[in-house]
Amino acid sequence: MDKSSLETLLKRLLDGTLTLPETLDQLHSFPAETVRDACLDHQRLLRTGIPEVIYGEAKSAEQIVTIARAMLDKKGPLLVTRVDSHKAMLIVEQLPQLTYHHQARLLTGPRTASGPPDVRGTILVICAGTSDIAIAEEARLTAEHLGNPVQAIYDAGVAGLHRLLAHQEKLRDASAIIVVAGMEGALPSVVGGLVSCPVIGVPTSVGYGTGAGGFAALLGMLNSCAPGLAVVNIDNGFGAGCLAAAINRNR
Repeated sequence: MDKSSLETLLKRLLDGTLTLPETLDQLHSFPAETVRDACLDHQRLLRTGIPEVIYGEAKSAEQIVTIARAMLDKKGPLLVTRVDSHKAMLIVEQLPQLTYHHQARLLTGPRTASGPPDVRGTILVICAGTSDIAIAEEARLTAEHLGNPVQAIYDAGVAGLHRLLAHQEKLRDASAIIVVAGMEGALPSVVGGLVSCPVIGVPTSVGYGTGAGGFAALLGMLNSCAPGLAVVNIDNGFGAGCLAAAINRNR
């Protein structure tokens, strides 16, 4: 439940179109609801601006379906992260209203009609190489699902800097920029030196042996000389999308 839906509910109570028992019935699972092995935080969107999200990697298809059904009943935004294609097929068979995004390994529910989002501007997602696109897509779709306009620039790493510099207008106009890079993880530092908005670095596990599964990129970003750069965990496109959405939120 978000602020808009709660306000609508309380206004209907005040104007008499809902009785007190009817209002209480709609609030019976607020702020939390226990469903099978999970306790769903239906108040999270109202409290933090980011809804409850299902982490799908360690859950069975049956568990995800049960939790997702309860969340869909509340008509809030639904996002399931880290779902492989086989598991997604089993879930969508039972919940056909969900959409699977193969590259990002995300399941998303239908958009709720709560009006235009109150955001400052556009989030820009940049990735260094084609091998980083899966994590960049997780970040992009997360930010979009949270109600933000998002643009993307892909395959614009430091090995060919002219590819990035060809997008000066997008860089200048962004309210927050997510930069996804593996290997040595240099691209966020470059972007941080070109723009005035916050930059979020996402190290990926892409790279050869001494990349150490993304630790080289992570340490490179953490030791960046560019001010205004924040760094999330390795391959955490979801976390970057949430942080960018929080930055872009007007209030």
